[in-house]
Amino acid sequence: MTRKWERVVISGLTEDLRSFHQSVRTASSVRRGGHGTSGKMFFVTGAKSAGWAASGGGAGGATRSIYQKFRDVDLLDKKTTVTALKAGEDRAILLGLGMVIASAMMYFVLGITVLRSYADSVWTEGSVCIVLNSTITADMNCSYSCGSDCWRGSKYPCLQVYVSVNTTGRVSRLSHNEESWDANFECFYVPKCQKDTDAMHHIIVNISERLKPHHQVLCYYDPSDQQESALLTRQYGHSPVFHSLFWPSCMLTGGTTIIFMVKLTQYLSIMCEQVIKIER
Repeated sequence: MTRKWERVVISGLTEDLRSFHQSVRTASSVRRGGHGTSGKMFFVTGAKSAGWAASGGGAGGATRSIYQKFRDVDLLDKKTTVTALKAGEDRAILLGLGMVIASAMMYFVLGITVLRSYADSVWTEGSVCIVLNSTITADMNCSYSCGSDCWRGSKYPCLQVYVSVNTTGRVSRLSHNEESWDANFECFYVPKCQKDTDAMHHIIVNISERLKPHHQVLCYYDPSDQQESALLTRQYGHSPVFHSLFWPSCMLTGGTTIIFMVKLTQYLSIMCEQVIKIER
């Protein structure tokens, strides 16, 4: 048994020595001509690593590429939306400014026409007037247009109406409105001059039949007694002035509201963006 064990030990040592010598030879061969082999191995390994990195690291690279595409599409949609909103806001602001400018022009026109006539009018007090007399006195001359640089003469009957103002007890000549008084203060109504004198005469007769003696009508007089005449209706009274100023005021309010809402929307949008940046 002892000899067998010695043989086993000797054989094991022999195998170890052979393995050692083989490793030494391999190492020496690597030192002599192994530089090209190691370079080739490094090149192959680097190429594989570069290919793996170029492919995006496998599935992770593909996921990043898809995410980048979705992000680009999202950014493009956001830019398109922002551009459309900016164009709409600009148009809304232009609309509001147009409405404000138009209302200012309407105020100017009405200020030199209706409001000025209303302020210059002296027939400010209303009262009940009793018709005392209504007669057609004489024919008045007038002229009408018959074409370019053509005027012809005609005549209309003059209706004179006298009334008694209940508030003051004064007897005054009655006119239809400020326009009739400016045209001819002696006549109650001045019809539009035309060639057909019978038509104008028929109009005046109908008015005379409605203004019979002892008939009560609402009239306007001058409380300062500067004008002896009274008016049946006011051409520039409270109601015309209100209606002439109502629509420009509505336009001005609408334009101002549009501009205010657009500016408020822009301010809230900026505030929301700042809040989102702070949260991120």
